Amino acid sequence: MSLLVFGKTGQVATELAKRAPGAVFLDRDEADLSDPAACEKAIRAHAPSAVINAAAYTAVDRAEEEEALAHQVNAIAPAAMAHACAEMGIALVHISTDYVFDGSGTAPHSPTDPVSPQNVYGRSKLAGEEAITQAGGTHAILRTSWVFSAHGGNFVKTMLRLSESRDALNIVDDQIGGPTAAADIAAACLAIAEQLQADPAKSGIYHFSGAPDASWKDFAEAIFDMAARPVTVSGIPTSDYPTPARRPLNSRLDCAETETVFGIKRPDWRAGLKAVLNDLGVLSA
Repeated sequence: MSLLVFGKTGQVATELAKRAPGAVFLDRDEADLSDPAACEKAIRAHAPSAVINAAAYTAVDRAEEEEALAHQVNAIAPAAMAHACAEMGIALVHISTDYVFDGSGTAPHSPTDPVSPQNVYGRSKLAGEEAITQAGGTHAILRTSWVFSAHGGNFVKTMLRLSESRDALNIVDDQIGGPTAAADIAAACLAIAEQLQADPAKSGIYHFSGAPDASWKDFAEAIFDMAARPVTVSGIPTSDYPTPARRPLNSRLDCAETETVFGIKRPDWRAGLKAVLNDLGVLSA
């Protein structure tokens, strides 16, 4: 499989590079997603057999003030990629988010559930999904949640940093979702890309998140316990931690279709967390 990846330094792109060393990775200098024409041009120039879009505008709160840019990167650029891929017969794997849902209820969201994003970031990602679907090419849209790794900024690294100077933290406990290791997302994207080439009929929207579902408080406690950091965690409601962008309370994702179609099971995020802590040198040998 000749593979072209949009993104080079992000969490998933970094993990993809470990697993697909022969792939071509494009950073912002080579294909800026704020310039959709450059993305389409790159696909036509490289003519790969599959494309993975692991790049996005992910600054959820800042997006509330930069709606045009978020839409350009998360919707217009993927639309350009999808049209180029459709015309050239190239399989496209695109990473999306649980933020396309309104976050209500307690049942896991299935891929066919009604969407109703509650913030600019979610709306921009949904617009990207719709554009890819409408392009009519071979594609898989993979919605995921709560991504973490040893790279970049994420909840695990924030908790470890805070544990250096704090022995007690208040963490939101009414948002529930599936923490997902970037390494697992990368492995899933590669497997899906391979299968899409063999069977384009598998095109569609899928969910992929770590198990078991947990609150941010649960996740923080697991981090501190595994890293042997003596931090007391107290749960607080989302209303006590206001942010510019509204967060969904229910980020549970029903991933059954992903296992049925692609044979990819939900990964145990605790195993992923152990691997990340090991990468960060937190765990003792």
